[in-house]
Amino acid sequence: MADTGGWVAPMAATLTRERFPGDGWVFERKLDGVRALAIRRAGHTRLLSRNRRDISAGYPEVVDALDSATRVDDFVLDGEIVAFDGDRTSFAMLQQRIHQTKPSRISLAGVPVFFYLFDMLGWDGRDARRLALSDRKGLLVDALTFADPLRFTEHRSGAGKQMYVEACRRGWEGVIAKRAASRYVSGRSRDWLKFKCLREQEFVVGGYTLPTGARHGVGALLIGHYTADGLAYAGKVGTGFTETVLAELRRTLDQVDRSTSPFLDIPKEKTARWVEPRLVVQVGFAEWTTAGRLRHPTYKGQRLDKDPREVVREDL
Repeated sequence: MADTGGWVAPMAATLTRERFPGDGWVFERKLDGVRALAIRRAGHTRLLSRNRRDISAGYPEVVDALDSATRVDDFVLDGEIVAFDGDRTSFAMLQQRIHQTKPSRISLAGVPVFFYLFDMLGWDGRDARRLALSDRKGLLVDALTFADPLRFTEHRSGAGKQMYVEACRRGWEGVIAKRAASRYVSGRSRDWLKFKCLREQEFVVGGYTLPTGARHGVGALLIGHYTADGLAYAGKVGTGFTETVLAELRRTLDQVDRSTSPFLDIPKEKTARWVEPRLVVQVGFAEWTTAGRLRHPTYKGQRLDKDPREVVREDL
């Protein structure tokens, strides 16, 4: 692999309406967490987010487990760090760990995390990306001993429609379909497809409204997504917050305030305050309106692993 410290830009799935049985495809549960590459070189293991941010200090139990479970000297692995609410992966639960890096604060949060691994990109100086996905998964199983917090991402060959129906019935986020013979390529690919049960994606915060009544911090976030022309307004989200989150958001937004709107079409909000479009948040919603606005949006949490300029509307 090229000498980039082991870093490889992750492969990404394309959202699709297709639901197919899937001969020649494998299907995995879509996890609601933080994507991470695990890179071990010269006896040192790091976790890097998809925007190349070192998040090792936030998940020391995962780093320790990788160090003790490996059967190879060096590796580059792909996976997702998650927390659970019952039997569902919960990005909201994971939020309680995302900002913590001190061992005492991590312990106080009391939120166990798990690293679901699903791909092997390289080992001991050898590049696995040109191999078929099915072969890479075999290498992954051979390279590690899986015990909590490390988990192998189970997959099913074929039966994609059945797995999608089952996933939605159980309240999961969806299913990822992957072509079994596909190579690993950086960036978005149609060799990986995502079937979503719930409508949810990232948005960029371009402003907020002032709180009213007994509410403090922020009234609603004004959010958008990038187009070829700039930041398009997608609506405001005013639900899904705790008082603690509202206070944290206001402190963050106060540091990036600006005098003019960053949106192409300026929202008509009397108490709007504008900010530099740097903060990325996860939002669930019912549907898009014909005007390009979100219907019934709900705040899910901050995304520290996403570059704002990469946030675009995910159309089916």
